[in-house]
Amino acid sequence: MTFQELHRAALKAKKDNTPLPENLTDREKHQLDCLLHPDQHPLVWKLSDCTCSEGNCVSACTFSALEIIDGKAVFHPENCTGCAKCIEACQNENLTFSHDSIRALELLKDDAPVFAIMAPAFIGQFGEDATPPRIRTALKSIGFAGMIEAAAAADILTLKEALEFGHNIQQPGGFQLTSCCCPVWIKLIRKDFRKIVGHLPASVSPMIASGRIAKQLHRGCRTIFIGPCLAKKAEAKEPDLKDAIDCVLTFEELQYMFDIFQVDFSSMKEEVKEHSAGAGRLYARTGGVSKAVSECVKTILPDCRLEPVYANGVAACKKLLEQILDGKASGNFFEGMACEGGCVGGPKRIIPAQEAASMVNDYAAASPYQTPAENPYVIDLIHRLGFFTIEEFLKSSDLLTRSI
Repeated sequence: MTFQELHRAALKAKKDNTPLPENLTDREKHQLDCLLHPDQHPLVWKLSDCTCSEGNCVSACTFSALEIIDGKAVFHPENCTGCAKCIEACQNENLTFSHDSIRALELLKDDAPVFAIMAPAFIGQFGEDATPPRIRTALKSIGFAGMIEAAAAADILTLKEALEFGHNIQQPGGFQLTSCCCPVWIKLIRKDFRKIVGHLPASVSPMIASGRIAKQLHRGCRTIFIGPCLAKKAEAKEPDLKDAIDCVLTFEELQYMFDIFQVDFSSMKEEVKEHSAGAGRLYARTGGVSKAVSECVKTILPDCRLEPVYANGVAACKKLLEQILDGKASGNFFEGMACEGGCVGGPKRIIPAQEAASMVNDYAAASPYQTPAENPYVIDLIHRLGFFTIEEFLKSSDLLTRSI
């Protein structure tokens, strides 16, 4: 039985309350244990014992999370960010990632309401018929209480970063590193570029903000984040963030769930809710954060000039940070995305990154609002969260901030 077959069989058994697959080999038993107890295993694990000693996986890792010992890859999970470069580099396709779909089904069977928090990169990922309103209905049909677009939280954080930029740019040598979106970018700065970490606003990502907001407004609920990124699985478990998200699924994992529930998008009713502005929706692709914050600065701080520079891929992010450290970088607002193309290029996307980026741009352009400052839902939400002045909003206690 292949791993994919085992995964689908275990998922269907959990859904139908039938016995799990039996008569498994030792290798399959290990894989099943990883599926049933993902928190007890590394974020990246081997499907079977290593059969090569080339170390391509080790060479691909920027964070020293792997090493070759006696011809076998050995993981150091405390260093793993979930960038997935090792999985892509393994010539034997022997590495895979933590799968949480069975955990998600368990949450959906509990009494507490469960909200799906959908990454901005979801547009077009599940087929032509899977429009956002139909995806919302489909998620409810399999047990979710509702769908929250993380783009709405991205709008809130865009406004926060724009206001912080207005303050930071006035400081001597002032510039700002965006703290939104990519956990690999943040980990890289915190690990290897501590001298400039003070230029990171102490903001959480849209995923964490969405989870915390949902749990404040819907006491006792559970949250499942869904996106193309493995690094979000690691981010959700960081000690100062682990209160926000109960489970992280990739688009691939959600597609497995849609398959076993036999979801037919063409027959789904459309539940239309326009909560996010174009700004938050753009977070899905490279340069999107920069554009969102830039447009917001133009609206609320017309005397400020934001000059963005952004990097694509881990190597480019590292090079940009080195240039900043050496004083050789132009611009005053710096964005980094670990995946080529941004989140739309994430390792567990379903459609090609370029196609997804085009759909993201169209979805952003179709929003009734383009900046968070003109989005009435965002302004109302900020007030419902108890923020009525700029000072209150920027401090925002534990809801929108973290320790850097």
